[in-house]
Amino acid sequence: MTTPQEALLPATRRALLHRIAVAQAEGRAPSLVAAVVRDGRAVWHGSRTSMDGHAPDENVQYRIGSITKTFTAVLVMRLRDEGLLDLGDPLEKHLPGTGAGECTIAELLAHTSGLAAESPGPWWERTPGSLRPELSDVLGEQPFVHPSGRRFHYSNPGYTLLGALVEKVRGASWEDVLRCEVLEPLGLSRTSTRPQAPHAGGWAVHPWADVMMPEPIEDLGRMAPAGQLWSTTDDLARFAAFLIKGDDRVLSADSLREMRTPAAPPEAADVASGYAYCLGLEIRHQDGRTLVGHTGSLPGFLACLMVSVEDDLAAVVMANCTSGPLAFSVAADLVRIVADAEPRIPEPWCPMPEADAGLLELAGQWYWGTYAFALRLTADGLVSLEPLSGKGRRSRFRPNGDGTWTGLEGYYAGELLKAVRRPDGAVDHLDLGSFVFTRQPYDEGAAVPGGVDPDGWRGSGSF
Repeated sequence: MTTPQEALLPATRRALLHRIAVAQAEGRAPSLVAAVVRDGRAVWHGSRTSMDGHAPDENVQYRIGSITKTFTAVLVMRLRDEGLLDLGDPLEKHLPGTGAGECTIAELLAHTSGLAAESPGPWWERTPGSLRPELSDVLGEQPFVHPSGRRFHYSNPGYTLLGALVEKVRGASWEDVLRCEVLEPLGLSRTSTRPQAPHAGGWAVHPWADVMMPEPIEDLGRMAPAGQLWSTTDDLARFAAFLIKGDDRVLSADSLREMRTPAAPPEAADVASGYAYCLGLEIRHQDGRTLVGHTGSLPGFLACLMVSVEDDLAAVVMANCTSGPLAFSVAADLVRIVADAEPRIPEPWCPMPEADAGLLELAGQWYWGTYAFALRLTADGLVSLEPLSGKGRRSRFRPNGDGTWTGLEGYYAGELLKAVRRPDGAVDHLDLGSFVFTRQPYDEGAAVPGGVDPDGWRGSGSF
């Protein structure tokens, strides 16, 4: 239930309903369910169905396919945050004997390991996992199709290896670890590895006739970490809110920000379409908006979860058909509808809790050579450095507690910003990864690399 303050306007709700109605009708889906999340809460649920007198609600399970990969990535990031592994570690260090141990953990997360897209043998999504009882059965005799680390190539077996890594380090099954470390803390009681009533059945809709055929529902076995999960719009709405803001019981906001950062070199076609892959998450650009999440599909099911961090909005879409509605397009449109109709109201401006005289001294205009920048202090404790022209390199910086700051975005991400002082304590310049920022362009009184011409600035008569 939503409170009056959280509820969407009637016109917005109708626009959302219209969008999913069009998707279900034109996509010829037996049923379609959706949800919108705003400010950390589900504010709208909708459904359309071909069954008279019965529509699935937010508690009906659908298979979510590769959205499962995001859950597996969260488990791996937890191991990293606990110091049990490093993302740069080769898999062999923690899970020896796979035949794919040269891949790093980060490469597996970002699909840059070079592993094949699919498992050899019968179509794994429509056959029982018992046909692939060992990792060697999943990988086959020649698991690599590209050199590791060279290009993005989506790999389902790669996430099977990550699930096995979780099991090895934790000493428990992937399913048990997932339940204890993610599902239970976040209250995802209707997310499971096997269907639990009420759940939708998966259907194949004939491409040239309005008839259907049931799809088999198989236990994926070893491939489970790549696509096994079932969930509901209510549970995925909670998971979407977690992906935006984090939950220290599961994963911090900083680690989720890292997961949302592109980590794989995109292919040319992906650049054109605004697509990139992060650490267990996809990032897409649509209608001038950045959306992060994951899509999923298995025979009989389509799913998508997308969040817009800037708008503090998310959308979930699921359907029970093998092909039909473009789940990403529907989810992106649901976010757009709410963002355009009811734009986010910013928090009230508030002054900083206290003014640090030493820090306040650094605020204002600075110059890198002849480029003008402004350094600003914000109430959240960060500082920002941005070009006054509005074009060029910019970043926010977080304090390190020792008088230095670390860049958070763009060119300066990870770079160190510090104030360099003269013997009398006055600030001489700012040093940002060896770049010198002075109070005046090429300030003759500051330590400018290469020095400053002693004759100073001149006019045309001096040429």
